[in-house]
Amino acid sequence: MPRVGLTREALVAAAADLADEIGFEHVTLAALAKQFGVRDASLYAHVRGLADLREQVTLLALDEWAERLTASIAGRSGHAALTAFADAYRHSATTQPGRYAATRSPLSPEAAAQSTGTVRIIEACYALLRGYDLYEPDSTDAVRLLRSTFHGFSDLELAGEFMAARDVDTSWRRSIDALHRTLTDWSKDSTQTGAPDA
Repeated sequence: MPRVGLTREALVAAAADLADEIGFEHVTLAALAKQFGVRDASLYAHVRGLADLREQVTLLALDEWAERLTASIAGRSGHAALTAFADAYRHSATTQPGRYAATRSPLSPEAAAQSTGTVRIIEACYALLRGYDLYEPDSTDAVRLLRSTFHGFSDLELAGEFMAARDVDTSWRRSIDALHRTLTDWSKDSTQTGAPDA
């Protein structure tokens, strides 16, 4: 009989918290069973196995991230929206590294069909860029630039790679300012790809 209080939702939430502590790739059913004081087999009443558990953590992380990013830009545009969005991204990546890693984990087609988080994250990105009058195909290029910058900075910060005496937050703010200028000037800086006709 399943232990009272041990539900699928509680198990997934505990797995997400554990991922933040020890790393998403290190989450196991055995570790969770120990945390709940039950045998490994008891967890199969709630999840089909480790792959199912990790997919559920990914779905949870995507939903939480979507909520955070969407809320960050509500009522804002331009530099203010970009700053709030960037700060929300960095905060999530550096304070919840297990959940952040989970958002980059591939989903099965069945799990992807359950997710609204991915769609809402994309919508938040494009809402941010509409404040700069950016639309396709420029918005795809801009999203790639933002993601690369935010991910790279957060990943390096989390790994303790910023060793110089320069204040990290100051570098972060200057990076956002540089991105703001880039996005503001994007349309006039756009160039045609490929060689012109001879």
